[in-house]
Amino acid sequence: MNNTYHDLVDQTFNFPQEDFNLKDGYLQFNGVDVKALIDKYGTPLKFTYLPKIGMQINKARKMFAQAFKKYKYEGKYNYCYCTKSSHFSFVVEEALKHNVHLETSYEYDIDIIHNLYRRKKISKETFIICNGYKEKAYTRAISRLLNSGFKNVIPVLDNKEELKAYRKSVKVPFNIGIRVAAEEEPTFPFYTSRLGIRARDILEFYVDEIEGFEDRFQLKMLHIFLNKGVKDDIYYWSELNKVINLYCQLKKICPELDSINIGGGFPIKHSLAFDYDYQFMINEIVRNIKTTCRKNKVPMPDIFTEFGSFTVGESMAHIFSVLGEKMQNDRETWYMINSSFITTLPDVWGIGEKFLMLPVNKWSEEYQKVKLGGITCDSNDYYDSEEHVNEVFLPKLVNGEPLYVGFFHTGAYQDQISGYGGIKHCMVPSPKYVIIDKDKNGKLVDWVYAKQQSAQSMLKILGYK
Repeated sequence: MNNTYHDLVDQTFNFPQEDFNLKDGYLQFNGVDVKALIDKYGTPLKFTYLPKIGMQINKARKMFAQAFKKYKYEGKYNYCYCTKSSHFSFVVEEALKHNVHLETSYEYDIDIIHNLYRRKKISKETFIICNGYKEKAYTRAISRLLNSGFKNVIPVLDNKEELKAYRKSVKVPFNIGIRVAAEEEPTFPFYTSRLGIRARDILEFYVDEIEGFEDRFQLKMLHIFLNKGVKDDIYYWSELNKVINLYCQLKKICPELDSINIGGGFPIKHSLAFDYDYQFMINEIVRNIKTTCRKNKVPMPDIFTEFGSFTVGESMAHIFSVLGEKMQNDRETWYMINSSFITTLPDVWGIGEKFLMLPVNKWSEEYQKVKLGGITCDSNDYYDSEEHVNEVFLPKLVNGEPLYVGFFHTGAYQDQISGYGGIKHCMVPSPKYVIIDKDKNGKLVDWVYAKQQSAQSMLKILGYK
């Protein structure tokens, strides 16, 4: 029986894959020599491969173009990047190189918009979709953007009261959107999303508060987002079609309405067994919108998406060293890593997220079932199952080179949730952060964005210096 780790992968998955392969016994990620990075920078280490961001954007655009062509769809497609997935300047600017628009969720995002404009990364023609439940500072910041000439800023109303802030503060003609409160799937602990306006209230709200009320603003967009993401099930199609039908009803009395924003929610690859038919889902979304609009004899809307995880998630990896092995009983083997899941990959700890985990080396060694433990004193600092199976298998530890373990496609939300820098649980530092790009000749280049967090920086925050 073949029982090396390489044999296990060969027998279980199609391998190599588009973004993973072996070279000289070591794992490569999108052509990046991970072992060379380890030798150069050490571990723990995280890195972002910037070209992957553009690859994802172009992938989505191509699939929407194919769907539009197939169904002779008459609207336009607009790709927005959801900034809350990763606010880092090099991420946002890489996305902007591919002519995307932006979606914001808090007042500080607007400071980023001003900064990007000053540095000529965006123009006043760029669509800025402003989402979220908005405090006064956020609505004031949006109003200042509009008053300063940003023509395509669209505040998406989360509640009926929000419109009053723009009526009072905005001095120029502007467009608004309305977020439709989605019904949650049965497994959720509540029935309806806390965000948005109830679907049954929107027609009356439009007639009473928008239609003919003033010439300065008009309804341009309906917005929907489902927590569970874009999935081929009755729940998703029911909620999407509810918004499409509402668009058709409103369009008959609101000629300015011309866009449906379906938000984000495309899944990313968290297992070598990942199987999601993006083209099928896009085709069905486009077909459903066209069919319903034709049935109701209204023009097809422009389609906006706000992909966050899909844009940036698959561009990052976290690399750890296994410090040692512990047998705590007759059945459980622990590999202890030189970092913490709580501090570096908080979704593992907080919501039980499963990332794509692979060893960097030792593929020719025998494998065993293990649990991965972080170095904090918290009992929840562990990783013990993969997305495709409720177990973790890794090569056995043998004399010689340490075992290096990579968690891949970790680029969305982890830094935002854990708080990059700052104070972490048990004072475990943020790891060294490396950026990888291609130069003008297509050669890979890498550089350190940030060193591993120092004790001195933490002590200063805590008031010891």
